[in-house]
Order: sequence, then C-alpha cells, then structure tokens
Amino acid sequence: MIRLSPKLSQKLSYILLFMATILAIVPVLVIMFLIVKNGASAISWEFLTSMPKDGMRSGGILPAIVGTFAIVMCAVVITLPIGVCAAIYLNEYAKDNFLTRVIKLAIVNLAGIPSVVYGLFGLGIFVMFFKLGVSIIAGALTLSIMELPVIITTSRNALNSVPKSFREASLSLGVSRWQTIRHIVLPNALPGILTGTILSIARISGETAPILFTAAAFYVPHLPKSIFDQVMALPYHLYIISTQIPNMPKNIIYGTALVLMMMVLSISFVAIFARVYFRKHRKW
Repeated sequence: MIRLSPKLSQKLSYILLFMATILAIVPVLVIMFLIVKNGASAISWEFLTSMPKDGMRSGGILPAIVGTFAIVMCAVVITLPIGVCAAIYLNEYAKDNFLTRVIKLAIVNLAGIPSVVYGLFGLGIFVMFFKLGVSIIAGALTLSIMELPVIITTSRNALNSVPKSFREASLSLGVSRWQTIRHIVLPNALPGILTGTILSIARISGETAPILFTAAAFYVPHLPKSIFDQVMALPYHLYIISTQIPNMPKNIIYGTALVLMMMVLSISFVAIFARVYFRKHRKW
C-alpha cells in the first residue's frame, strides 16, 4: 500500500477540492453568460415599466414584476414574526422532550417537501377551502408555509450564536427571561435573523409551482389593487412565454429571465453585505 507524505496528501486534497469547486461554478457561469448575452438587448426602461402587448410578444413586464414583489412581501410579513417566535420558543424556552422533537422533525420535513406539493396544498386549503380564490394572499400564505422552515432554522442558529454568558449575566441581575431575550439576545441575533430572511426571500422569489395554483395568472393587463387580486408573476410569466406562446421573440424570453435572475442575485448580495456589515460591528 502506497503511503503519501502529509505534504503531498495535502496538495492532492487541495487540487481535488479546487477542481470540484470549478466543476460546480462553471455551469452556473455559463448559464448566467447565456442569459445576459441573449437577454441584454431586451432590457430597457419601457420593458421594465410598461404593460405586455401583442399577446405578450412585445411591451414590458411591469405587472409580473409588481406581482412577484407583492406576493413575496406579503409572504415575508406573514412568516417572519411566526418563524422568529417559533425559534425563540424552541431555543430559549422548550425542553428536550417528545413534543419539541416532533416539532423539530416537522420543520426538517417541511424543508424537504417539493414545491409543487406546497402548491397543491395551497390550492386545496387557501383557494378552495377558505375560498380566497387565486389571489395574492393565497399565494403569499402558500409561500409563507414553504418559507417557514428556513426562517425558523436560521433564527435558531442566530439565537444559538449569542454567548450563554450574555444570558447568565442578565439573569444574575434579576432581569426576567423574556426581558433578557428581548433586550439582550434578540438584538445580538438580529444580524443572523436578517440574513436568513433575505436569503429566504431570494429563494421564494424564483418559485413557480406554489404560485402556479394559488396566485399567478396567464395575463393580467393591470396592476393589482388589493391582496385578493390575481396577478402575474415573473417565474410563471417566464414559463408561459417560453412554452405556451408561439413565435415568441428570443430576446424577450431571455430578457425576462435576466430580470428574474438579477432580482434574485440582488437579494442575495444584500444578504452578503448585511452579514459582512453586522459582523464588522459585532461587539463580541
């Protein structure tokens, strides 16, 4: 059996890991290059701020942009307080017993469910049972359930990252547990919670299946006026113009994909910069 020296073994490991990284990055870069190359010509002020025309073969994608933003923001407003409160309970109050183990198992299972299942669940519960119809609120509620495991997990990790000595010092001064959480733990965990929230927004912004059954419309020639309106959404709009409309200009298809990609990447970069900023200003 050939035995490699520690120096050679380390060098080979470095090379293998570097090659694996390149293999993972290259396809993503190629996809981004093709989207930018084929879609840049379609990007203009009119494309971003006008209504679709001529059977969506011309004009802009403003209703799809506004619809995506409305659904995602409603989902975050619903999910964030529930997810953070659940994380506080599991991390700060709950004991390790059968109930908490069941809850943690349910969170893990929710994170692994395919998105199309969430869409069918939203259709059955929010659209049909609660009679909300195909609307912004039905889509937001469906996405909020899909987003909940990410918010809970990232919030728990952020709360866990706060040193226990902070809690002990606060409690030793006679401060109640809730006051300690509110004034000591949460402010220090806020950067991690914020980062997780932003990344979850980036994830649900590109989802098609959950909104396909609950919120998205083939074509809506006006902007939504309430949360009970049906809307266009960028992921579903991209699917429609790519597969359902004949003789669709190629640059419009790639231009729509480019707008969606830039939206998701922008949200991800905001999360990265927020994490770097808060880490630099962390006091511990």
